[in-house]
Parts: sequence; structure tokens; C-alpha cells
Amino acid sequence: MTIPVGLYPATEEKDVHFHQIHKDCGARVKYQKTCPIHDKVLEPDEIERGFEVSKGNYVVVTDQDLDSLPIPTRHTIEVTAFVKVEEVDPLYFDRPYYIQPSDVGKKPLALFAKALTVKKVVALGKVALRNRETLCLMRVADDVLVLELLHWPDEIRRPVETLSAKADVDEKQLKIAESLIDLLAAEFDPELYKDELRDALMEKIESKSESATVHEVKDEEPTKVIDLMDALRRSVEAVKVAKAKSR
Repeated sequence: MTIPVGLYPATEEKDVHFHQIHKDCGARVKYQKTCPIHDKVLEPDEIERGFEVSKGNYVVVTDQDLDSLPIPTRHTIEVTAFVKVEEVDPLYFDRPYYIQPSDVGKKPLALFAKALTVKKVVALGKVALRNRETLCLMRVADDVLVLELLHWPDEIRRPVETLSAKADVDEKQLKIAESLIDLLAAEFDPELYKDELRDALMEKIESKSESATVHEVKDEEPTKVIDLMDALRRSVEAVKVAKAKSR
């Protein structure tokens, strides 16, 4: 059965992001991709994708190479099994997406979701996103079908040390720990939790924005002028050297 659907992220990042600025003049720091041999800033069409096969030796992989790979899941979600969700270790979970059906896919997708709910299982399979095939899991959550990207087994790192390697547990201390768990036992309500550090940081930023500590970010044009002047100087020096050799 084929059901036409679309995917969109189920989460968004809420971290506070900072820009780096030059302490002396307030200009925003720029990151540029440069060639150390030609001493120049590279345009996107001058950059290739390379995989290092040995020290200093690279195999170039083009977009055409990636497009030609025989990936059956490139435009589909391939369901391979139905499992109990508790059988999947949360360590495998990576990133969630909402599955959005097209107009013609609404009814069959609703049927699929209903079957998952009745059987109390989730669908395990594979999907290809951004030229990378990955494991995935489809589950029903709040009347919405969610696709969870999963890590491959070889992406899960083994722990350095297990808890069984620790000293024997003291029974009295265990009773105290159990009492603490009983005291704080509750149903999970995500609305009770918030990022207090982020809130405090935003309050600090808002407070400083009302004072004289706000820095005006300088226009990037001066940087371009400096780069142009350096290029002109190099050109002049090259002409001088060429004239000296021709005499």
C-alpha cells in the first residue's frame, strides 16, 4: 500500500544564539571558506565534496554520484516490521517529524493510524532524507502520526562502565532511595517544566538592551574594502616583479 504524505519537523530549537563581534569596533565576525594554497575566499560553486580515503588523499563525491545511488527509500517510507514501542530502547530515538497526508492520503493514513492504535504497535522501517538512509519508527501520538528517526545500531556507543561494576548496594540506602521515588511519583506533565536558564538569560539581555551597553554592529562593507585593498597591493607587487624580470 502506498500513501502520499509529507514530513515536517515536530520540534524546534529554542536555544539562545549569540553572534561574535569584534571587541574593538563592534563589527560582526565573519566565517569564510578559504583555500590555503591560493589564499582566496571560495564561492560555493568552487567547493567539492571529498571523502578522505587516506592521509591527504580524497575521493570526490558529486551530487550526481549521490543521486545515482540505488536507495529504494529515497521517496518512500519502507515499513519492514511492526513492534511494541517498549521494545525500542529510547537511546535509539533521534528526531521526530509529523507526517502530513495529502488530500488523497488522508483516509488511508487514518486507517493505518487506527490499525496501529488497535494493535498497540508501532511501524518500524527505513527512510532516506538528505541523501542519508536511516531507520525510522511511526507511532500515533495525540491523533497525529509521528515519524521518529532512529540511530543505526553501529551509531550507539558502548558505555565505558556499567552500573553492575559498582559496589554492592546498601539495603538501608536503597530503602531511602525508594522512599524518595514514592514521594515524587507523578504522571508526566511537560507543562510543569521550563528552561529557567534561558528565561534568566533573556531577562538579562532585555535589561542590558535598555542600558548603554548595546553595541552597534558595523556595516560589513569596510571588510570588503580591506580585502580589495589587499588584492590591489598584491596585484601592484606582482606587476613590479614582472617588470623587474623583463628588464
